[in-house]
Amino acid sequence: MELLIGLDDTDSKTSRGTGYRARQMASELTWAGFGKVLGVTRHQLLVHPDVPYTSHNSANCLQVDTKNPEGLTAFCRDFLIRESLPEADAGLCVTPATQITDKIEEWGRQAKQKVLTQKNAETLAQQAGVYLEGLTGTHDGIIGALAAVGLRYSGNDGRLIWQPGKPVRDLTGFMTVGELLKGTRVDFVMSKEGKILDPDEIIDLTDWVRAVLINHKAIILAEKNLKKTGHAWKTADKEYIKSLTS
Repeated sequence: MELLIGLDDTDSKTSRGTGYRARQMASELTWAGFGKVLGVTRHQLLVHPDVPYTSHNSANCLQVDTKNPEGLTAFCRDFLIRESLPEADAGLCVTPATQITDKIEEWGRQAKQKVLTQKNAETLAQQAGVYLEGLTGTHDGIIGALAAVGLRYSGNDGRLIWQPGKPVRDLTGFMTVGELLKGTRVDFVMSKEGKILDPDEIIDLTDWVRAVLINHKAIILAEKNLKKTGHAWKTADKEYIKSLTS
């Protein structure tokens, strides 16, 4: 069974962020034998004075293949209670991908655009039969946790902060597209204009390589290389990637 696990607001202004906790959770649940993690994504939500957040107001989602959904849910709950900071407002959402409704997808989109409430999050989760729980503090994290599973299910939001295989973020230098794809679980390298690059194209890897989700695929975006390196392509600029995933 494929489960989506959303988490939000586990940190403080001086601690490691929720993205770190999501990767830590992925590692620990794998080690404990609760399932195979297929990916971890970061989803940017609304930044607004009326929305309490620690640093960037991003939520995270784990995609996990498991044969023990009840045990995995209990593990994630215990993990967040243990690892979330005392001043955090941690929220957890766990649901089979098949139970994500159009309304939950829309909730994710709205969380990027407007101020939402805990009450409405709870009502929506109950209607869909989705597990949603606030674990610490004010429980405000349930808003982002529910949004994270909706946005991940949509397949057109966020960037991957962990995938099985060779870590994309550690790649540097020059290599062919084929070499980049080998062992990384990235589906394509694509130009900003939508062209899929051929495997023999050489690409200049900048110091910030990240895959984004487009049409349910993990894609590294590329742009024309204006430097005189002899190679036509480089990975897209950090600020461009961030603008797509904001």
